[in-house]
Formats: sequence, structure tokens, C-alpha cells
Amino acid sequence: MKGTKALVTMLERKGVDTVFGYPGGSVIPIYDELYDSGLRHILVRHEQCAAHMADGYARASGRPGVCLATSGPGATNLVTGVATAYADSVPMLALTGQVGVGSLGLGAFQEVDAYSLLMPITKHNFRVLDVNRLPHAIKEAWEICQTGRPGPVHVDLPVDQMNASIDESLLDERYYTKPPAEDLSALEEAVQWIREAKRPVILCGGGAVNAADEVMALSRRLGAPVDTTLMGMGVVPSSYELAMGPLGMHGRLAALEMMNSADLIISVGSRFADRTYGKRCRMQDPAGRVVHIDVDATEFGKHGHPSADIQCDCAKAVRMILERLGSVSTGEDWTARAKAAKHRCACDPVPESVPIAPQTVMHELNRIIDEDTIVTTDVGQNQMWAMHFLNIERPRQLLSSGTFGTMGYGLPAAIGAKAAKPDKHVIAITGDGGFQMVMQEMATSMAEDLPVTVVLLNNGTLGMVRQWQKLFWNERYSATTLKCDPDFVKMAEAFGAEGIRVERPGEIGDALRRARDCGKSCIVEIMVDPEEHALPMIPADPNAAMVRGRCGYVLPQ
Repeated sequence: MKGTKALVTMLERKGVDTVFGYPGGSVIPIYDELYDSGLRHILVRHEQCAAHMADGYARASGRPGVCLATSGPGATNLVTGVATAYADSVPMLALTGQVGVGSLGLGAFQEVDAYSLLMPITKHNFRVLDVNRLPHAIKEAWEICQTGRPGPVHVDLPVDQMNASIDESLLDERYYTKPPAEDLSALEEAVQWIREAKRPVILCGGGAVNAADEVMALSRRLGAPVDTTLMGMGVVPSSYELAMGPLGMHGRLAALEMMNSADLIISVGSRFADRTYGKRCRMQDPAGRVVHIDVDATEFGKHGHPSADIQCDCAKAVRMILERLGSVSTGEDWTARAKAAKHRCACDPVPESVPIAPQTVMHELNRIIDEDTIVTTDVGQNQMWAMHFLNIERPRQLLSSGTFGTMGYGLPAAIGAKAAKPDKHVIAITGDGGFQMVMQEMATSMAEDLPVTVVLLNNGTLGMVRQWQKLFWNERYSATTLKCDPDFVKMAEAFGAEGIRVERPGEIGDALRRARDCGKSCIVEIMVDPEEHALPMIPADPNAAMVRGRCGYVLPQ
């Protein structure tokens, strides 16, 4: 059996059904094998978007996404998408072609050391210098990308080894990866701290995405409010009476109030990242403690409080805590205070205006988002408005680039999500800046019959950077005005998609429904106010004043 046949066979045996990629010289043999395989190949228009689509596929489905690129520039173009997945712990198999083993190090055409290049942004790397090691590389890569804390694994495939022959029986050999480490030594202490707590808050991050039922059971048992990170949105439904919403720099006031007042944080799969937990957005009680549950022990100790650290799968750890807790409650006062905070911090209606307030767009989106809807976002103000205002009811419903903050993520991630969940309505929320980084992927969406709705908030600027320039840099707007934006409606039509421009608030709902029902990809371009800020905002500088918001979210000075 040729190496290429062995590769495709192993992917099929692992249940892979879709590969996102772009061909080139060193991977032509692999593409020749794909021609006769049962795998669906989705031809992207840029390799970065192959990684983003594999990322969206993985986040929507819970299964690893697979992307494929040729050597040299194909591999380097994957880097941003792989780094995005690594930063947000997304399982992915990134395959790259490579020059023949005999040409390595000689500066051959399209040679680059992809093995070293991707090492800092992957869980593990393989370079198949001998075709007989291919089964080991693929099988271990598949397990590693999902075991413990998920993340991308890279396999570099020299073209001569892919063309070489391999004994088919090697594909049946079994390889075992070490199970993820566990440390439950602090479990009993954690249970005792929870029993003693009077004002506990549960903080859910992306690591809790598979522990939604357990988190809800713990919250109900304790009567404890739940804050989330951006990555943890949907672990508890937004409609749940004790769901305070996202915490952090642009988070909700209810989440901030309960965190500031807590005496115990039960952190489930959260990293205490700088955009979530800082000098002002933190537990203020000097005697406050943390029960920290995470599969990755390197995340412990970043919050500065006494901590009972449990290294374990989040769902398993919360179940063990529930089994040991018995009947316990924090008391009606704390639960009632959380419910009152959520009600008090509810967003006031936004006055209809022209240009349109972005908050109005989010309220209209809430009218069409249901359990069969997946939402992706780009990065910047559009992301913060979505995080702040959208009602997300289940895990894997909101997909966004968190830690890496990758502009251009929204559209390709939506296409990947649609490939994973073809029966879902997929909406990509983006700005005119991020969209122009990847708008060529509208062709992928149309060519592969993967319809998505693009909600394009057009304010003619790089909104988040401009917001910082206005608030903290004396309105010196350097390089944040987007001159010569294209006509996005005509651009959509040029790709064979639908295009709708919305200039008045009353047009938004009809446009969104028309896009949903048109049967193909649609860009809904909404002209929003460039002077509207994503607020509230807690500046990173502890000496800077908190920035007041409208719509009921006003941070105290």
C-alpha cells in the first residue's frame, strides 16, 4: 500500500468525514488518493481559513477538525489558524506536505521547517521520515489532540515517504497514549470549603463545555450564581435565573457584582485569563478562596488566592464534588441577591437611531436564534457586542476566537461549523475590517453548498482600536479608518450569494429572516454607528477610570 493510501485509510477509520485544504506540489499524491476516497474535501481559498474551518468544525461538533496544506507557503499560511486553535484548546489534526527526505535542509523549492515552525503552537509534532512510522504518527496524533486538554497536533509528510510503500498490516498495530494526569488530593478540602462558603460563585470557562449538566446541578444544589468567560458561554443557558453572564473587561455588571462580593470561586475549566480576571474584576474578600478544577495543572495558581486545585476532567470532578457534598445551601440571601443583580443589570431598550446602534442588531438577532442556530463571531467590537447581548442557551452554540483574538475568524469558522452541522442555521457576526481579511471564502461557501448568514456590522473603521484611540489616545485616529470599503452587496452577488443592505433599524428583522430563508449564503450589511463603543469597559490600567456604558450597564466610579 502506498503511504498516501495508508494516510487516507487511517483517517477514514478514525471517522473523519471532512478535510479542509488547498493542494500544491508536495501534496498532489495525497490529493490523488482523496479523489477516490469517501472523504469530503473542501477547497478553501486560503490555507489560514482551512485551519479556521477545521477549528469551527471541531468546536461545533466536539470532534477533531482536519486541515491539509502543501509545503512552504502552504504550511506557513496555516500558522495563524493553528495558533488560534491552540490558544482556545481546540482539537485539530494539521497535515502539511514536505519536500523529500533527501532534500531536507538543502533549500529545495517550497521547503520550510514546518516541524519547528509549528512546535510552539501545537500539543505535539511528528515528521514522518520513514513511511513505516506513518501509522504511529497518525494514530498518536489523533489521540493526543483529544486527550487531556485538547489542542492541535501537526504531522509533516515528506513527499517521497508518502509515495513509498508500506506493509498494510502496520495499520492494524495499536498505539497507546498515556491517560491524562489526575491529582485529586485536594478534593476533600474543596468539598469542605464549599460547605463553609456563604457567597460562592461558579466561574465556567471553555474547559467546562462538556460539563454543562454537572455545572447546572452544582449551581442548583448551592443556589450559587454562575459567571462565564467568553469561551464558557452556553455552559449554562442565558435564560437560567442564576446565569450572570460573561465576566471581564467588557463583561456584564451582574457578573462583576457577584464576583466582587464572593468569598469562594468554584472555577470549572477557566484559566483566570487577563481579560476575565484582573485587579478590578476579581473576588475582593481578603479571605476569599478558590476551588480550581482543570485538566491542565499549568493553569493553577494564577489568581493569587488560597486554592484547592483539582487536576481532572471537569465533568468527572464536579460529579465527585456533588457526591460528597450532600444537602448544602448557601442560603436564600445570596441566591436572592444574585437574582436581583441579574434583574437590575438587565439591558434597557436601545433608542432606534440612524446610523443603527449595534445593540439593536443583537436584540434583533435574539429573535431568530433558536436551538438550531450556531453563531460565530469575528474579533473586536462585534465580538464584544455579541458576547454582551446575545442569549446563548447551550454549549457549542457560540464560537469565537478568545485568547488569540484572531480577526477574520468568523466567516471561515462558520463554514466549518456548517460542514459539521449541516442542519443548523449558522450566523457569522463580523465587522468590515475582519471580513475583508477573509471575504474570498464566500466562494468556498457557495462552491461547497455550505450556506451561512454573514451579519456584517459596517462602521467604516477598525472599531475596537479606534475606541481605544478615542478613550485613551486623545482621539488620534491613526490607521483605523477603512477607506474604499467595497460595495458588500455587489460583492455578495458577484459570488452568486445574496446581498442585503440595512440602513434603518426597522429593516433589520426582515433582512435577517430573508437571509435565513433564502437557501444560500447571504451578506446582511448593516450600517452601524462608528461612534458607538463596546461598553462597559474596564481598562487594563488600574489607575484609569472605568468607562461608563449606556443601555443600563453603567460601571460605578
